Amino acid sequence: MSAEKDDDALPEDPGEEPANDEPEQLKELTAQLRAEAEAHRDRALRALAEVENVRKRLERERDEARMYSVARFARDILTVADNLSRALAALTPDLRNTANDALKAVLDGVEATQRELKSALGRHGVQPIEAEGKRFDPHLHQAIAEVPAQNAEPGTVMHVVQEGYTIGDRLLRPAMVTVAKASAMAPANDLAPPDGGGDSQANPD
Repeated sequence: MSAEKDDDALPEDPGEEPANDEPEQLKELTAQLRAEAEAHRDRALRALAEVENVRKRLERERDEARMYSVARFARDILTVADNLSRALAALTPDLRNTANDALKAVLDGVEATQRELKSALGRHGVQPIEAEGKRFDPHLHQAIAEVPAQNAEPGTVMHVVQEGYTIGDRLLRPAMVTVAKASAMAPANDLAPPDGGGDSQANPD
């Protein structure tokens, strides 16, 4: 009888209690996998950002190289533009009015050539500097003389002797200009380069 009772008794399941730890282990594993996935995602985003920065830098360097590679050639071409301007300026309105048809045709051709040359330079980023009537800017203008001017503020560009040009955001050639002179009682420092001179003082009288 005792043997039958022993056979009918259910043995204790030794695996029941450890099975209660499986959800905790699963949570830890899930958290670990999520952390690793987030780390991989962060590294991937950083790599993509770096690739994009490199691409933009290469494009910028390519564009700058394309633009500024013609700077030396453009500077030489400017002398041709100067000669065309001088040729046209040498002909006064009176001479133009009295010129025969053949000479007028030549002048029209020179003017058309000048316009086309400036248009071609503009297509390559070469632009003239606005100077006359502007405030003297040592970064863009080169003063060759100071002239008295009653109706202009000291430091104002009065006349452009040679036109200046920029290419892109760089100076290709400064404009050669004359500048309004300050009165003797109030000398101006407008022609001095930035941070290039001391303070001016009025003459003691």
